[in-house]
Amino acid sequence: MSDSPENIGDLSRRTLLQRAAAAGLLAVPAAGMLSACAGSEPSKSEDSGAAKSKDNPFGVKDGSAVKVVVFNGGLGDQWAKEDKVLFNAKHPNITVNMSSTQKIKTEEQPKMATQPSDLVMNSGADIMDRSTLINEGAIEPLDDLLTAPAWDSEGTVADSLLPGTVTDGTQNGKFYVVNVAYTVWGNWYNAALFKREGWQAPTTWDDFFALAPKIKAKGMAPYVHDAAHGYYPRWALFASIWKAVGKQPIIDIDNLKDNAWKADGIVAALEPWEKLVKDKLLLPGKLDHTQSQQAWLDGKAAFIQVGTWLKNEMSATIPPGFEMTLSDYWSKPGDKAAKDVFASSGEGFVVPSKAPNKAAAKEFLRAILSKAGSAKFAELTKSLASTKGSGDNVQDTALASANTLMKSGSTDLISVKFPDFYADLDKESQNLSEELMAGRLTAQQFVDKMQAAADKVAKDSSVKKQTRTA
Repeated sequence: MSDSPENIGDLSRRTLLQRAAAAGLLAVPAAGMLSACAGSEPSKSEDSGAAKSKDNPFGVKDGSAVKVVVFNGGLGDQWAKEDKVLFNAKHPNITVNMSSTQKIKTEEQPKMATQPSDLVMNSGADIMDRSTLINEGAIEPLDDLLTAPAWDSEGTVADSLLPGTVTDGTQNGKFYVVNVAYTVWGNWYNAALFKREGWQAPTTWDDFFALAPKIKAKGMAPYVHDAAHGYYPRWALFASIWKAVGKQPIIDIDNLKDNAWKADGIVAALEPWEKLVKDKLLLPGKLDHTQSQQAWLDGKAAFIQVGTWLKNEMSATIPPGFEMTLSDYWSKPGDKAAKDVFASSGEGFVVPSKAPNKAAAKEFLRAILSKAGSAKFAELTKSLASTKGSGDNVQDTALASANTLMKSGSTDLISVKFPDFYADLDKESQNLSEELMAGRLTAQQFVDKMQAAADKVAKDSSVKKQTRTA
């Protein structure tokens, strides 16, 4: 980051930063402007004119301009500038006006009902709430992008995307959000340090708790995390829940099923995190994302949990010889889905319904999702793109460890949808995750409070309900 990326889809780190401020969306004046978008006729201004073809499937008009807004967080924005070059090589007579910001909601939401940008990367802590955008008709369905020819490969755009990318961007049966990054989450460690000390990287909680005293004996904390943003610890907590109980109980949680949080195994899944805090294995202090990551790089802690944007975000301060390596979240004996990996698409682009040049916005998305564009993304960010094969030719130990983790995992990927479905429940889960990791809640209290929060949303007839099927 500065402010980092999220799906995480869910995950994303903004899907996934998954909305630290999203719950406050309706409190700002622009909410009324969003309401004005609902049911309105899409703008006709520049969306027609040119003949459609395989190389121009949306009929983008020469001489037109497209306004692209990029979130400049942990992944930077150089990759987007490279996409602009790629786009203009095919469309030299179309002007791309590109800007970068971390204030997406602050700067873009007020424009949504009047003259919005054509393409907006809706990411970061200052993110517009996805469900509100969709329910108010403020963003365009993009199913025609999925069926369009891929930019520089055979088949359609949908054919070129990694598993989960289409599902992550779909709501109410339509595809709205184009996630361009593919994030893998887990526990990071310095492989060079572990080799020097003769330590074996843990794969289970038992391994970790056995290693922790040896780490402390070297003057290091065993673990550090972002204690300032609740969606950070939430990734780890939900990974542990999924691994323990499997997919169906998470689907039940996402669908607000009665007593879903009381499923067998959920409390036990969180108890190792409670123990980690109680045993004082966390580095003290309410550090934010970059502070905790820097503390880890400085050797103050052995492990940190975060996604694969980490290397790019901290590239300026990585010490020489530091071998940044990603391992899976730790499991417990008897876990039902121990091999499932937390990975998903994130860093989502949306096209406002009143965008003046929706055709060019969709065409720019084709360029971003191209083989050439995604390879440059992986090269520059040391993180995977949501297009298949993006990291195949990138030589980097951090990215290689993420690829290894993905290949060793099962076919099911860990994902949680309710943060995208319900802004209030999203925010409450962040708050409770912070409380658990601060030692102010037990695992049982966390689960009881999450059930109460879910019940409140389920009983609120004013909240449009979503259904997850897979």
